[in-house]
Amino acid sequence: MLKIYFAGSIRGGRTDAALYARLIAHLKERAVVLTEHIGSPNAFPTIEKNMTDAEIYAQDIAWLESCDLVIAECSTPSLGVGYEMAYAEKIGKPVYIFHDSSRGPVSAMLTGAGYFHIAAYDSEQALFSAADAVLDSFSNR
Repeated sequence: MLKIYFAGSIRGGRTDAALYARLIAHLKERAVVLTEHIGSPNAFPTIEKNMTDAEIYAQDIAWLESCDLVIAECSTPSLGVGYEMAYAEKIGKPVYIFHDSSRGPVSAMLTGAGYFHIAAYDSEQALFSAADAVLDSFSNR
């Protein structure tokens, strides 16, 4: 089964945690989401409280290396998500970035790279449809 590394802001802000949870639930209908905890309203500090930063880093790198693709919701800027996407690029993992068009563009470091698949959405249904299109493209491989 397809393995997804879902990236979303934790320490950078939890404004979109409920959206992450709904998107992760949607993705899990068709794939394994290695980082489903990102959607938990208690992801920080509750989930991370028993881990050191070095342990979190090692776990996330292992998940990135074992996934088939990365899906990132980037409406809330996050240094950690940016690092994860750059690492995924470095190791050749496909990266799909979604962001709410009403909240402005994503960083030029992402849009200018030419590596990332970036899509703006204007509704939750549009986000889910875009995610489905990504999953469809992988099921046809």
